[in-house]
Amino acid sequence: MTASGDAHACVFCAALDEDPARSLVVFRGTTCYIVLNLYPYNSGHLMVVPRRHFATLEAATHAELAELMELTRRAEIALTEVYHPHGLNVGINLGRPAGAGILDHLHVHVVPRWNGDTNFMSVFGQTRVLPEELPQTAARLRPAFEKLAARD
Repeated sequence: MTASGDAHACVFCAALDEDPARSLVVFRGTTCYIVLNLYPYNSGHLMVVPRRHFATLEAATHAELAELMELTRRAEIALTEVYHPHGLNVGINLGRPAGAGILDHLHVHVVPRWNGDTNFMSVFGQTRVLPEELPQTAARLRPAFEKLAARD
């Protein structure tokens, strides 16, 4: 819920409530979930999001912090298995000056990176270059997350 009490004013809450057939959520945990970024920097750009709204790590419970990190770990494993990136950016933006676009709902970005990728395009050309549609990305990643959940 957002401060106004409207769950759908928050893009993360709206994504969690979407019809599973159209949802960008690729994994649902107990206190957190993993969703594709609607405006990704690269194919496979994921976000690990707590179900509960809070803006800082300090406000998280121990259970939320543990699952936030565990799902970030799983995102690393799944992205590496499915996309074979050369590296990953993993980060949290706390506060607007740090780049947070959604201030009251903390989330962890996990972005696959490749040598020579086109990430600079969004900075200079205000353009995103993606080789696949988001539903295709979700379909590729869901089985990897299901496999990881089954083995843990």
